[in-house]
This record gives sequence, C-alpha cells and structure tokens, in this order.
Amino acid sequence: MVSTAALARTAALVGDPARANMLTALMDGRALTATELAHAASVTPQTASGHLSRLTEAGLLAVERQGRHRYHRLASPGVARMLEGIMALAADP
Repeated sequence: MVSTAALARTAALVGDPARANMLTALMDGRALTATELAHAASVTPQTASGHLSRLTEAGLLAVERQGRHRYHRLASPGVARMLEGIMALAADP
C-alpha cells in the first residue's frame, strides 16, 4: 500500500500547472525535448529543466538520449492511466 506521504508528493508534482502541461503534452505517446516541453508549459528552458528533473526523479518520466538530444516521455502506461483519471475527474463538475 502506498503511504499518504508518497501520494501527497505525487499529487503535488502533478498538481503544478507547468508540470501538468508538460505531462499532458506527452499523453500522445511521443517523446519530446526539454525545449519542446518548455514551450508547451509556457516556461523558460531553465525552469523546464528543474521541473523535468523532479518528474524524472519521481519516476513519472523517462529520458532517452539520441545523439546530443534528450527526449522525455511518460515512464509507463500507469502514469498515463493516472493522468487520464485525474483529467476525467477534473472535467466532471
């Protein structure tokens, strides 16, 4: 069973508007660069880098290197299901 502290940490990560925008930009299964995700979240690349580090450390994102680029994607189908559930709850008044 997940501790309430772990649940609260995950909810706080996903609840940040910039991070939520980054996560939803990855919902279609693509992997995007930090620059692309910064644009999706309307934040600077430096700010995006900090957010992406936190999401990766929490296991919500995975990073793949291709040449000199790093591509970020959702870490698992479970992350996508979690986001879909939150989005469904948020859309239902």
